Amino acid sequence: MARMNTDEKGYSIKSRPAVGTIVLTAGIIILVGSLVLAISVGAANIKFLTVWQAVFQYDPSKETNKIIMSLRMPREIGAAVVGAALAVSGAIMQGMTRNPLADPGLLGLNAGASFALACIFAFNPHVSFMMMMCFSFLGAALGASMVFGLSSMRKGGLSPLRLTLAGAAVSALLTSLGEGIALYFKLSQDLAFWTAGGVSGTTWLQLEIVIPIVVIGILIAIMMSKGLTILSFGEEIAKGLGQRTFLMKLILMLIVLILAGVAVSLVGSIAFVGLMVPQIVRFVVGTDYRWIIPCSAVFGSILMVLADTVARTINAPYETPIGAVVSLIGVPFFLYLARKGGKIK
Repeated sequence: MARMNTDEKGYSIKSRPAVGTIVLTAGIIILVGSLVLAISVGAANIKFLTVWQAVFQYDPSKETNKIIMSLRMPREIGAAVVGAALAVSGAIMQGMTRNPLADPGLLGLNAGASFALACIFAFNPHVSFMMMMCFSFLGAALGASMVFGLSSMRKGGLSPLRLTLAGAAVSALLTSLGEGIALYFKLSQDLAFWTAGGVSGTTWLQLEIVIPIVVIGILIAIMMSKGLTILSFGEEIAKGLGQRTFLMKLILMLIVLILAGVAVSLVGSIAFVGLMVPQIVRFVVGTDYRWIIPCSAVFGSILMVLADTVARTINAPYETPIGAVVSLIGVPFFLYLARKGGKIK
């Protein structure tokens, strides 16, 4: 049952703590089951018991244990981490901009990060993974700055429509520039992995760098969630409640840039995760971002793990790009939201 939490000036927050607790708990259980399933199925199916033994009683002499621990497990953990990062960044953007169609992939962040990766591959092809992450962050910042700058040029400031249109234009521009650089420097094959999106090359070394950054970013987002809920009422209301909106937006935007930049550096450009998951979660748990953010993290992980499982098995032993699998769901969902005015009815 929904509960209306009212702050000191009378503004209400639609919160469903009981539903949120159930959804979060169920989501964690489903995520664990999805990971076990994803590790078990593929070109060579592996029994659940073998997966359990490989995790808790690892024997390097067994070939199946090597497949599980060296290939499948880092891949699926990477998919889960990226799904959480994209879903949380999408939830923050939707609350911060009050744009229900906001998504890192639709507002220039992914395209900016991909453009930066094209540049670094062209001029320094042997760059370290840490430098790749830094350039992804800078590229995401470039894309976001261009989108927000173009959206704010007209009188009246930001609006959901202007953000969406500017995001489409900037994404097209940066994507074209990135592809042009790739063609000129003959990097098309090297960038194909990031363009299509995939987690097949994920390693434990990469995860050791990525996981702490994503976890810290999500924890900070959860700490800022109450302020984000107030900000989602509108900037004037937030200022009336005493919130320092500029500082709040700056911190939240940095979190989005870090999460989106890290995700793109690991698996490439994947859209719609940050659009779909927060919308569905908000419909279930209410408008309180103290529940939206953690639930989005869990269900974003589930979506990416299941999408990668489908990508590996739908045409085995060949792989379908995970970005294509997500888009098959995301495009109809986006059109449905656009028809319904940006919200699930």
